[in-house]
Amino acid sequence: MKLDTYVALLGRGPGRSRSLTRAEARAAMEIMLSGSADPEAVGAILMLMRMKGETADEIAGFAEAAQAHLSAPVIADLDWPSYAAGRTRGAPWFLHAARQVADSGARVLLHGWNGKDDSVRDGARALGIPLCGSITEAGAALDTHRIAYLMLENAHPSLFALLQLREVLGLRSCVNTVCRMLNPGRAKASVQGVFHPSYRLLQADAAHLLGWQALSVIKGGGGEFERHPGKQVDAFGLRRGQPWQDRLPALSEDTSRLQDHAGPLVPVPSGFAQDVIAGTTSLALETLAAGAPGSEA
Repeated sequence: MKLDTYVALLGRGPGRSRSLTRAEARAAMEIMLSGSADPEAVGAILMLMRMKGETADEIAGFAEAAQAHLSAPVIADLDWPSYAAGRTRGAPWFLHAARQVADSGARVLLHGWNGKDDSVRDGARALGIPLCGSITEAGAALDTHRIAYLMLENAHPSLFALLQLREVLGLRSCVNTVCRMLNPGRAKASVQGVFHPSYRLLQADAAHLLGWQALSVIKGGGGEFERHPGKQVDAFGLRRGQPWQDRLPALSEDTSRLQDHAGPLVPVPSGFAQDVIAGTTSLALETLAAGAPGSEA
């Protein structure tokens, strides 16, 4: 089946168009990732979905197809996507949190692409988090360091090409959400940040369809999984494979903006940054525990 079949389903007009089923979404994404689709059809699919709004079935189907294009998966305990561009984020303190989770004994796989913002990858280097260009390399890094950062552009070039269409189309597409749902290490638990609150429930619903066990999605710093300590946080996701949501109380009285604390990542943070890291680490560890076999979370 050609991609124009799915364009027609999405774009027939009022009263006739409809969303894709999970199976249709997977098939459409397989065509887009193959490189055989006409670029006009790819752009049409992505923009039609943006106009109508993505469904959990569509995101789940797209994510399944994207995951299938990866080589043999590494085994991670905690999936940690990082796809924000850093425009409203301070220093990437969440990397300290990921490092602390790994130091607790868990295997933490970060993965991402942050556009022109080099602070995340520079911060990873500063904290000794290996930057990996393939699943095989990431697996070896996890065996040695219990933490790794998988670079999307090297590990999944075809998905990265779709993500880069934002530069052509001028708009964000559902590919951003698909990347967050990629889970290349097949972890049972995932922590995710979003910039737009409406995507929290979408990602939680898609994760439920995909059979994940534990997920925490928050509106985090600049779209990353990074908890502001001075604000209450609405969290969505899964616990023991079932839908979950909670309102987490503020941890401090400091309501300053994260971007007010921008700058290079320092090895030993203090003050506000320390509170950011502590809150982020705590929620990540709670999520990880909820995804463990036999968890009663």
